[in-house]
Amino acid sequence: MLCRLGGRWLRPLPALQLRARDPPLAPVPTSGAKRPTLSVWAVAPVSAVHANGWYEALAASSPVRVAEEVLLGVQATTGLPWWGSILLSTVALRGAVTLPLAAYQHYILAKVENLQPEIKAIARHLNQEVVVRANQLGWSERVARLTYLKNMKRLISELYVRDNCHPFKATVLVWIQLPMWIFMSFALRNLSTGAAHSEAGFSVREQLATGGILWFPDLTAPDSTWILPISVGVINLLIVEISALQKIGISRLQTYVTYFVRAMSVLMIPVAATVPSSIVLYWLCSSFMGLSQNLLLRSPGFRQLCRIPSTKSDSETPYKDIFAAFNTKFISRK
Repeated sequence: MLCRLGGRWLRPLPALQLRARDPPLAPVPTSGAKRPTLSVWAVAPVSAVHANGWYEALAASSPVRVAEEVLLGVQATTGLPWWGSILLSTVALRGAVTLPLAAYQHYILAKVENLQPEIKAIARHLNQEVVVRANQLGWSERVARLTYLKNMKRLISELYVRDNCHPFKATVLVWIQLPMWIFMSFALRNLSTGAAHSEAGFSVREQLATGGILWFPDLTAPDSTWILPISVGVINLLIVEISALQKIGISRLQTYVTYFVRAMSVLMIPVAATVPSSIVLYWLCSSFMGLSQNLLLRSPGFRQLCRIPSTKSDSETPYKDIFAAFNTKFISRK
């Protein structure tokens, strides 16, 4: 027999959807399991590694060399001054790499959100079955709870497989964007200090020394005015606050993560004041592109263009809502 659930026809869950090849439902063991032990090599000290060995190894790594060649190629091809080449390279990388990945992230998260009503219905049904089985077999409350969690995890995984939207896929943006940010930062550090792995390393440093603009003509020196570092911190804080304003009913962990990211955005300011302006210019442009990307992906038209499924949390006037929430939280508050 079929039953209608959450707008879809589903088969009921007799015996918690246990298949013929599955063992009968049994209480989850709570003790007696033998824990694996770590091998000796897993806990051995790494005394042979110098304190700064990892830093120099990363600065001389192949991905950083590729980033250097990208920057040098853009500058040689366009003939732009170095500040323009850094901006163009950042916009191109963010537009060609991170924007599609961000759209894919929103696509996955939208599908996961649309599954929530079905997950809640299955949870209610499963809870009733576990209660019945617990009464029949005399399970303790702890065993019943663990059994419920184990089977609920399995059923949710089956839904994710069915709709091809496992939440882990939404993290692919972080695994690509963060390494790219690190490699580009190290590449600009090498170019600015003359440590670039290129025959033109020192000439590039001389070009960067005169390749700035406005109040930072020397891209190899820190910004003594702190305008660039403060701008980086402000834009990063804007990204954090806009994301936080859109979340309703966040968990305690999400709250802690938000506070942590806020603190990191503030700590970035003094750090940015001590590194070459070329690096800070890249950070500023990258953060500005991240803010623009964040706002663009809230546009109903752009989401439809990217075929991101509609959800209940979508708004027809996202920018008006953001401004109203920002005004209520920071401006109108007494």
